Amino acid sequence: MVKISEFQVKDVVNISDGKKLGNIGDIEINVDTGKIEAVIIGGAGKVLGFFGRDEEIIIPWKNILKIGEDVILVRYKDHGEIRQIEEDA
Repeated sequence: MVKISEFQVKDVVNISDGKKLGNIGDIEINVDTGKIEAVIIGGAGKVLGFFGRDEEIIIPWKNILKIGEDVILVRYKDHGEIRQIEEDA
């Protein structure tokens, strides 16, 4: 069993590029099944919090590959990356 507070302090790392996406700020739970549907990584502030925030990153539960002691490995592709791949094809 893992507590949500323990889950939130782990770094979320994208395996496709090795970049840290942030930390889990929230989770989506299906109230009918009681299962976690997705984790949400809150958008980081820009320029010391000015000029808004980045968009939240929503990672479906099926894209979480491994939950380790310090990190959570996920498969995440940004819309820009997907668009670029489609244009190159």
